[in-house]
Amino acid sequence: MRIAVLCSPESWYFKDLRRAAHDEHELLPARYSQLRAEVHGDRVSVACGELELSEFDVVLVRTMPAGSLEQVVFRMDALAHLETAGTVVLNPPKAIEVAVDKYLALARLESAAIPTPRTIVCQTADSAMDAFESLGGQAVIKPLFGAEGRGITRIDDEAMAVRAFNMLEQLGAVIYLQEFISHPGYDIRVLLIGDHVFGMRRLSKDDWRTNISRGGHAEPLELTEQMIDLARQSAAVVGAPLAGVDLIEDPDHGLKVLEVNAVPGWRRLAQTLDVDVARLVIEFTHERVRSGLRRNDTDCAPGSINNKKSIRNQVIR
Repeated sequence: MRIAVLCSPESWYFKDLRRAAHDEHELLPARYSQLRAEVHGDRVSVACGELELSEFDVVLVRTMPAGSLEQVVFRMDALAHLETAGTVVLNPPKAIEVAVDKYLALARLESAAIPTPRTIVCQTADSAMDAFESLGGQAVIKPLFGAEGRGITRIDDEAMAVRAFNMLEQLGAVIYLQEFISHPGYDIRVLLIGDHVFGMRRLSKDDWRTNISRGGHAEPLELTEQMIDLARQSAAVVGAPLAGVDLIEDPDHGLKVLEVNAVPGWRRLAQTLDVDVARLVIEFTHERVRSGLRRNDTDCAPGSINNKKSIRNQVIR
């Protein structure tokens, strides 16, 4: 099996995947910046540097780097072309489009009756102040795009809120406000790889943010059926067979889904649980190729209305 991995060649995850593949499969790195497409007659060719991606069995997406609106649209369209032409793309482009947009993903989860924190998204400082007050004068500001806790700020002071919202409005940013949930010092990461499900608890004594990248630490967690069901439902709504689902325990209302990551990391989870996650990813990828599964969802077709609509306002900074 030949696998093109969209990532940096220096990525720890690429090295881990190559280790897990041994000599059984060929893995080559591919950079988004080198992605190009050629339309000739009824044929569309998608390449990355010297690599003709249609010649690979699988394109495995291991990163979603910053880019302009045009770059993001082109990247997703190019991957969608590959997918509709028969190349397995993991995760599917449509899943990545949904998961990378916190508002879109949360709206999909809410529509599926999956419990999520109360969230208000607006564009002006005045609207944000109204939202701040309706959230009880305490809220978490999150970037619409982003991961690993970057850009997340908790605000519980009115004067600070005014300054923050005015700055975000001046920058032309979308203001994404979420209720602050006073959790018991941890949240839960559920990793799904096809039928495999793993869980860990992420804890932090010094920061309400529990992200490992911000100094949190992890411990094994035996998942309950409710946790597994919520994670599976959330991944299915997004359309991601490989997913990281973050859960939080609300003391008053039980489990809620914070986020679904369609390019999930596994470095700390693999260490914490002593599981060869990379090997499972390779095996799952191989199963997808052998089964001949090909998505024919017209919503993923290049240039489709739904495809454009889902990312038309996305400029990932």
